[in-house]
Amino acid sequence: MIDEEIYDMAELFKMFSDPTRIKILLSLFESELNVTQIVDKIGATQTAVSHQLRALKQNHLVKCRREGKKMIYSLADDHVETIINMAIEHIEE
Repeated sequence: MIDEEIYDMAELFKMFSDPTRIKILLSLFESELNVTQIVDKIGATQTAVSHQLRALKQNHLVKCRREGKKMIYSLADDHVETIINMAIEHIEE
C-alpha cells in the first residue's frame, strides 16, 4: 500500500470519529432526507448538520441532488452502510 492510500484511509476513518456525522449517516440508512429532516431526526442544529454534511460530501460518504429549493441527501454508496454495520457488529461482540 502506498503512502497516499494510507493517508486517504486515515481521512476516511476520521469521518467516522464524530457522533453527529455518525447520526447523520445512520439517519440516511432509511431514506433520502433534506437538511431540515436530518435536523429533526438527530436533534442537532441546522448549522451543525450543514457543516457535517459538507465534510461527509467532500469525503464521498454522502451525495446530494437538488429538488426545487431543497438539497436532498443520501448515502454515496452501499460501502458506507457496510462500514457502519461492520463497526456496529464489532462493538457488539
